[in-house]
Amino acid sequence: MPDGENDTLQKIQIYRELVEKYETLDAEIDALLAKNSGSSKNMSDEDRDHLRKLAWERAETLNHMRILEEQLKIDTDDN
Repeated sequence: MPDGENDTLQKIQIYRELVEKYETLDAEIDALLAKNSGSSKNMSDEDRDHLRKLAWERAETLNHMRILEEQLKIDTDDN
């Protein structure tokens, strides 16, 4: 298998892992919000800190996904 093709396959695998991680983080955020009536105002300090950590990690994961999408020329336009 040529190096370029192997590199592309590796990037696709990493992208899939990032998508799975993003979806897991998103579900955790949704569950935490649901547990607190859909608002961070009702959260304990511990839950609010956890929400911030999850949201930051989800944003970082999305940034990495976008970089790979650009490298792989993935069209993410929903239109």
